[in-house]
Amino acid sequence: MARILVIDDEHNIRLMVRLALQHVGHTVETAADGPDGLSRLEGGQAWDLVLLDQRMPGMEGIEVLRRIREVDPAARVIMITAFGTVDLAVNAMRLGARDLLRKPFTADMLRGAVAAVLQGDDDEARAAHGLGLATVNGFRVQARDAISPADGAPRRQTFRVRTPSGEVANCTVELAPSLVQCVDAYVEPEGEANGAALWGGLCEEVLTNYLWQNAQVPTDGLLRAEDLTGAMRRWLDTVLGYGPVAGGSHAC
Repeated sequence: MARILVIDDEHNIRLMVRLALQHVGHTVETAADGPDGLSRLEGGQAWDLVLLDQRMPGMEGIEVLRRIREVDPAARVIMITAFGTVDLAVNAMRLGARDLLRKPFTADMLRGAVAAVLQGDDDEARAAHGLGLATVNGFRVQARDAISPADGAPRRQTFRVRTPSGEVANCTVELAPSLVQCVDAYVEPEGEANGAALWGGLCEEVLTNYLWQNAQVPTDGLLRAEDLTGAMRRWLDTVLGYGPVAGGSHAC
């Protein structure tokens, strides 16, 4: 079993997390804010995992995460937030967060997310995927098949997703032809709009956003994306490093 540090300013959250994880045998200690948590990390104690709230007074979680990585670059951290955004996800990923867990969450979701991170294979998953978080809400995107070409048909990519309970489900993400055209119009002509890595990453972004919002795999195993949403645009801007074509326009 693991030694886990919980950093959260809400007493009820700290209590629920501690009891839920102690119930399955973990050793859990808590800290009420970022400085308190950092003092425990800098005190020489060994922690297998840190559960870190994002929105805290004085020092937000993303800054605490940055400091944690300075103290222990190999630290395993799960970010907890009720206010998740694309920017937060990207920043947390760059700083080495292993998962984002959305409030409110159940004890089973919590224990599943913890178990997934403690298994320790997410670094390999990150290397394989490259463009996004490997896990969200305890759901792990384990692998994916090659993306299908467009040629006027929807682009499809099939993922294998491991749920917090350990079950494995297949999910196919389908990008409608109209969405493909919008993405082509959105990025610069010399960009990577036709690259398999970008399309695969966009499919993964659609899936991880669904898992973030719903904390479940689509019941029929198919997730269709028809429109270029604001979240997708921000994802494209972040990954490619630029936004819409200067002076360009499109109906998407």
